[in-house]
Order: sequence, then C-alpha cells, then structure tokens
Amino acid sequence: MGYVAVKGGTKAIEESIKRLKYERVKKGTAIEPHKIEAGMRGLIDQVMSESSLYDQSLAALAIKQAEGNPEEAVFLLRAYRSTLPRKHVSRVISSENMKVERRISASFKDVPGGQILGATTDYTHRLLDSELENESDISIQEWLRAFQEEDHSTENQNDSADLSSLPKVLDYLRSGGLLASCENNDLQPGDVTRKSLEFPSMRSERLQILTRGQTGAVISLAYAVIRGYGALHPTVGELRVGQLPVHLDHPLLDEEQEEDSYYIGDFTATEAEMLIPLTVEKEQGKKEIEFEVGYGMCMGQNETKAIAMGILDNCLEKPNKEFPSHNEEFVLYHIDSVESTGFISHLKMPHYVTFQSKLDSIRKSKEKTTEQEVGLHE
Repeated sequence: MGYVAVKGGTKAIEESIKRLKYERVKKGTAIEPHKIEAGMRGLIDQVMSESSLYDQSLAALAIKQAEGNPEEAVFLLRAYRSTLPRKHVSRVISSENMKVERRISASFKDVPGGQILGATTDYTHRLLDSELENESDISIQEWLRAFQEEDHSTENQNDSADLSSLPKVLDYLRSGGLLASCENNDLQPGDVTRKSLEFPSMRSERLQILTRGQTGAVISLAYAVIRGYGALHPTVGELRVGQLPVHLDHPLLDEEQEEDSYYIGDFTATEAEMLIPLTVEKEQGKKEIEFEVGYGMCMGQNETKAIAMGILDNCLEKPNKEFPSHNEEFVLYHIDSVESTGFISHLKMPHYVTFQSKLDSIRKSKEKTTEQEVGLHE
C-alpha cells in the first residue's frame, strides 16, 4: 500500500514541481550531500534504519532532496531500494563479534570488559551552543589535529582490551542460573520486503518491521507500555553500539566446500538487550521474580529506538487483548513511516465524487427532516 499517484492538469503539476524546487534553492545556497553526511549523523542513521538500506551517501542525497524531511527521505530511499537486485546473502552475523564503540549496562555498575561511554549526548547539557554559528572547516580541522595529538592512554582504560570480543552481560546472568538459556532457532527468517505480512507473524518478521518502523512511533508505543499499557518497567541489560563485520560465501561453491568466507566490510549498528521482570507463581502458591528478555537492533547509532524495540518485542511475544501495545496487528501496521505518511497524505488528493455523494446524502436527510417538521405543524 502506498498512496502517491496524482492526476490532474499537467501544466499545474509541472508548475507545482518547479515551485517545490524554488522553495529548496530560493536562498541561493546549495547544501552538498557530503556535508549532510559529515554533520547530520543522527538523521542519516535514522533514515538508513527506516529504509532498510545502509548507505550513508544515498541517505544524505535523499535528505537533501527531501529538504530534511525524514519521512520523505525514507520514502525516496525505500523506492530506490526496491529497484536494487539482491545478489548475495551474507553469513549470519553474531553481535558478539561487534567491534564496540559504546557499551553500557544499566543493570550492573561493573560488567566484564567494563563500561564504555563512547560518543553520546547523555552527559551533555541540553543548551544551544552559539559558538557553532562561527564554526568553519578551518576551525574543525584545527580541533581534529589537537584531538589526534592528545595522549588518551591514561584516560581510556579500554585501549588494551579486545573490543571485538567483549562478553555479553546476559551470558553472565545465564552462567549464574539467573536467566534462562535461549533455544537456538535455525528457521529461515521471514522477509516482509518480499512477502506480505500475515498473522500470527514470526518473531523475525516482527523485529524487521520494528527496526524499519518510524522512530518516533516505536518510541511512543514503548513509552505507552511503561506508562501503563502493560505496566512493564524494563532495565537495560546491555546496550552496544559498534561495527559489525559482513562476510559472504563463495557464490559458486556449496557451504560444505567453502571453508573461508569473504569479508566485504562493516556497518554500524545499535543493539539493546532489555531485562523485563516477571512474577511467576511456583509450587504451593510461592511467587518468584524471573527475567524475560526483549531484543532490539537497528542500523547506525539509534539507541532510544533500539531500547524501545526491545520493550515492544517482549510485549508482542505475549499477546494481550487488553493492551494495544501487545497486539501485533495494531503495532506492526501502524509504525511504518511510508505506509502511515502515504495514507495520511493521500487525503490531500481529490475526493470530489465521494464527498459530493456525502453532501447529497446530508441534503436529502435535511430536506426529509424539514418536510416532517412542516407536516407536524400543519
């Protein structure tokens, strides 16, 4: 579903498109895509995640064309993605092999491998920085030179650690018998970009839709869960941001013949493993608290969305008609930015015939009511 078709006077449409370009360039300054890519990392990551296409340059171009409108940029990038052939499928990527740039746990102060704060706005003052008005390429280059010349060896205790093999916090809990082990599921994951979603859905399909979902919508529904629509209060077991390696098998050899794979590059991802407390009734009415896990992962550094994904993942694993946040049809059908934006936008298209029919119906009803009132008075 996608409402984009426009019919009408060709000349009027052409002039509308010209006016759109005028609004984008009327100040006489061109924004170069590489500068968007360099300075709008958060927006780039959001658009790539919602588009299911990891390409920073294309995301920057889409943002420029969309004048910074993320919904329109995602629409453009999804449309472009649909034209691309799928030539290969990578090997399964394990997040345990992530080269970590940022790693925190809200559950434990001291975790194996240590907490790595990395780049985040969590500890900054939310005040406008007026000095950015005078920032230039020269001042940036000077700052970078000074930064690179600093000696961080005494400041960063994780320099000597292997950041591509840090242990998982959840594995620590499982080793202590505090968290149930997960059964390995080798089923072929669903792909909602090639097959329409059917209910009940597979967990792989739900996670795919959640990671493609409009960031604000996913966060809002997760917030609703915590406020009372499910009454969950999860804790971040572990949040990771870093680079994941992608490997391909040889396209002409069978898996049994192929011992080695081809490394083709990395992509940045955010992973959140959420711990959700659950009260379980044991023998003789004894109640104990156990933990369930909610999982979220998305492209780029998009931490709030990954956490929200983990909350909704847990909700959708436990359907509950009482709460819309636990209804997979409600959640999955209403968080897609292209679907929702397209449907709402189509209301701007001509609805002359249907609206006139409604007017005619109202007029006839009023005329009938008036005739009845006149008859009563007579």
